[in-house]
Amino acid sequence: MCGRYASSRGPEDLAAIFEIEKWEPEEGYEPDYNVAPTKEVYAVLDRPVKDADDPRPVRQLRKLRWGLVPSWARTPEGAARMINARAETVHEKPSYRRAFAARRCILPADGYYEWVTGEQERELEVEGKRKRPRKQPYFVTPADGGVFAMAGLYEFWRDRTLPDEHPLAWRVTCSVITTEAEVAPLGVAPEGGPRSLADIHPRMPLMLTPDRWGAWLDPGASDVEGVRALLAPPPEGLMRAYPVSTAVSNVRNNGAELVKEIDRPEEVTLF
Repeated sequence: MCGRYASSRGPEDLAAIFEIEKWEPEEGYEPDYNVAPTKEVYAVLDRPVKDADDPRPVRQLRKLRWGLVPSWARTPEGAARMINARAETVHEKPSYRRAFAARRCILPADGYYEWVTGEQERELEVEGKRKRPRKQPYFVTPADGGVFAMAGLYEFWRDRTLPDEHPLAWRVTCSVITTEAEVAPLGVAPEGGPRSLADIHPRMPLMLTPDRWGAWLDPGASDVEGVRALLAPPPEGLMRAYPVSTAVSNVRNNGAELVKEIDRPEEVTLF
């Protein structure tokens, strides 16, 4: 799954990476090292510019809210439960299939966080000696230091309690697409730690390699099977994972120190 991630690149950097043509400086793009559900996140998408003479799709950097609200939903209350969509079924689920057909995006990240319960901690939990086992957070990021381009979907939801001219009348939300975690060895694995992404968690965000970006973002690509083919897992061995401070577990903490590698805690045997 993906329940927390880091995104520190600014619009100029992202514009160069994704060939973005339009963004709104007044939206205030700031690094976020502890992106959590329901927060505003940066998304890359291809869409015509509103009220423009040219109807062609334009590569844009937009702010969306993480937690997809289907267009037909009566209220946005379930958004926090719609942060992830499974690659295996996203094309057929009522909540996602419309967006999958025409509203696909990329959610750029430095990497994502996942929590691992240590082996000794798990044993204590099974024996009933520890109600809340200690979990060690890991940061998973491309081994080459590149951008983690997470496949995503976005949707528009109209708040019927507000007048048309109200700035919050429309809510634009998104979801991260996940896939089965790799069982192959990590490109760079921590000493004494997990050897594969599957050792950390059975699911992971689906990372799109650059050769798939254009086709994935193309709103005119509506062939379901053709688009589904883009969700094939990336080549193995592109990731590294390392332990980070448990401070990331508190969403109120935010800063570059959260993605700094730490020594494996001595009191916990992870693997």
